[in-house]
Amino acid sequence: MKLSTTEYITGKELEHLGLVIGNVVQTKNIAKDFKAIGRTFVGGEIKDYTDLLKEARGIATERMVKEAENMGADAIVAVRYATSNIMDTASEVMVYGTAVKFM
Repeated sequence: MKLSTTEYITGKELEHLGLVIGNVVQTKNIAKDFKAIGRTFVGGEIKDYTDLLKEARGIATERMVKEAENMGADAIVAVRYATSNIMDTASEVMVYGTAVKFM
């Protein structure tokens, strides 16, 4: 499945099939929270959270691609990611785009 942040794919004529969405809500591990609090005092990247969000983006993307495959899509264009806090200990990662078929 080809993914693109642009609204087109060079050299391809597209038939738009519709909106596809993937999302996941991930919760933080309490041990990682304590480690992160310590990191805020010295600065720098909080690698555990970086990894958590990377994993969440991967899961959300897989779910979006599965939805597009079920529609018979060849690609997804105009792909965008959004993240929001659901509560203090959980975040949602959502990815969405337009499923398309090559003509």
